[in-house]
Amino acid sequence: MAMGSIGDTLWDVVICGTGLQQSLLALSLSRSGKNILHIDPNDYYGGAEAAFSLQEAESWVDRLATEDKGIFRSASITKPDVAGLSFPRAYSLALAPQLIHARSELLSQLVSSRAYRQVEFLAVGSFYIFKAPIGPEQQPSLVRIPSTREDVFSTTAISAKAKRGLMKFLRFVLEYDSPEQRDVWKPFADKPLVDFLQEHFKMDTELKTYIITLTLSLDGRISTEDGLSIIHRHLASMGHFGPGFAALYPKWGGISEIAQVACRAGAVGGAVYMLGAGVKSMATATDEIELELTSGDKVKTKLLVRGDESVGDEPSINRLVAVVGSPLKSLFESTIEGAPTPCVAVVALPPGSLTTSGEANTDPVYVFAHSSGTGECPNGQSVLYLSTIATSNSKEILSRALETLLSALDRDQVPQCLYQLYYEQAAGVKQSRLDGMILDLPGPSLSLSMDDASLNHVREAWKKVVGDTVDDAEYMVFTAREHVDDDDDYE
Repeated sequence: MAMGSIGDTLWDVVICGTGLQQSLLALSLSRSGKNILHIDPNDYYGGAEAAFSLQEAESWVDRLATEDKGIFRSASITKPDVAGLSFPRAYSLALAPQLIHARSELLSQLVSSRAYRQVEFLAVGSFYIFKAPIGPEQQPSLVRIPSTREDVFSTTAISAKAKRGLMKFLRFVLEYDSPEQRDVWKPFADKPLVDFLQEHFKMDTELKTYIITLTLSLDGRISTEDGLSIIHRHLASMGHFGPGFAALYPKWGGISEIAQVACRAGAVGGAVYMLGAGVKSMATATDEIELELTSGDKVKTKLLVRGDESVGDEPSINRLVAVVGSPLKSLFESTIEGAPTPCVAVVALPPGSLTTSGEANTDPVYVFAHSSGTGECPNGQSVLYLSTIATSNSKEILSRALETLLSALDRDQVPQCLYQLYYEQAAGVKQSRLDGMILDLPGPSLSLSMDDASLNHVREAWKKVVGDTVDDAEYMVFTAREHVDDDDDYE
């Protein structure tokens, strides 16, 4: 469709924003035959899940300084006076990196829609716990969390008694949804998982920390029901796509890469794309909406779908993205024969392991370590993504966590930090909202792993566009186009 005709077309749907949910909606509609206009006020894809070069990150920080809305704020960049940074486009820094478990519904949809062929997935390797020294003779260390039967038997980090308790718990989780096991944990469903671990499994503090880390709970107070569900997904995902890993990460910027692939599928299916064009104003008629875009164009649509930029009720988080002048090889080692070399590792610094201004941290700090294999930095460097609950001193806590981790990795020659991007991200609203012909999708989740619940809102939006005449079983299920290669389907 020629760009000059966008004002002459009555669009079935205008999708505003290219975050993951809006982009997946475009993918789901790419074979529908509907007239789709997909716009974004930004000049880049991905929305709140975007990935930036260093130059793009600087522009983003400058723009946030002049805006007083949205879920991001208090952004700043620090460049220590050391050499080592490469050219700006050698980096692709993810705003909101998330792990994707192998059993995630998102992966199932990418497979059934054939979009997975355009995304290169990388293995997420070990989960580590930072252990602060207890006495002056001890050194800080990282302990790998055992999460399989083989890991538990081979680890020397825990006692024989603790191993038996951990094995008992892992067997319980694998059957946690059976009627017999549900009777055990249901009385604790809404209580913190740590209480259930203490009451039913008599776990010590160290073992409880291992288990909570596997949930990636930002405040460490995840409920028993949610915690068991996440750990079950982790265990069930282990080995699903190969030995030695339970989760994946998309190369070249994480979730942003999936959003771009989904948008390309929409474009191949006939959707028209306009970056740098948002909604300036709108007027609602009986059965259509007239939109004036910031580009100056005026368009008419039967339905407007956009991302809700309202701030939700949950606590915000602070993030620190650090480029490090070292490959940090010790974090990216395969632990099982035949396993791929991981490009992502997870490190948790538990509550009480850091001290700033005489006070210990009350919430965990999670670090996603990314090797150059992710495509997010040059060879010989790494990117560390640190996250913690926002508090009055969380910026200081993140800085301290970065310094502490780098020292623990190599005390003789501490890796240098070449670049830091700091910002706060607020939680968005959790529910979609339909008001006449306007559908607002929820804001992005703060979860550090892909939250499949967000996919339900995309399916509901798809149903709103295609109507009741289409079978739900057709959602995101595409066959190969005749005389078209799979690669051409998304280019």
